[in-house]
Amino acid sequence: MSRLKRWLREALWLLLAGVLIMLAADWLRAPQLPADLAQQPLTTLQGEQSLAGLSASKPVLVYVWASWCGVCKLTTPVVARLSQQGVPVVSVALRSGSDAQVTQQLTKKGLQGIAVNDARGELGQRWHIAATPTFIVLYQGRVTSTTSGWSSRWGLMLRLWWAAQFSG
Repeated sequence: MSRLKRWLREALWLLLAGVLIMLAADWLRAPQLPADLAQQPLTTLQGEQSLAGLSASKPVLVYVWASWCGVCKLTTPVVARLSQQGVPVVSVALRSGSDAQVTQQLTKKGLQGIAVNDARGELGQRWHIAATPTFIVLYQGRVTSTTSGWSSRWGLMLRLWWAAQFSG
């Protein structure tokens, strides 16, 4: 029995260390988003949009990705499934080609929702995006969380749920 207790204690410490490392990595890679991010008008493939308006009643997932990003190839299907299940998604394609190319990629991947083509990376620079993919959750015009790199479906759903429960 003491062997089991020792194993459980070590597993708990390992889990805690993993969580701390992930939080530190998120903090180090977090974009320095402008304070008025949600109020800035976005020129999307669908026309002018406002993140404040889009996030007024429900948390919105902003997914910053690139066609040349290896990790994005793993995360895009997860985000596509969320968008198909009704989660509001704003995808921002960094330096990924023309509007037609980005539209074709979004269609091929099944990623629904509002899309921004940041062909020259200007939006990414303004938002200080240092890594792709980057996930930004907004609710009622406020950024509630950010993370960069790989994220699971459950991790993204938890961030969206947390925003809806505790950011109002």
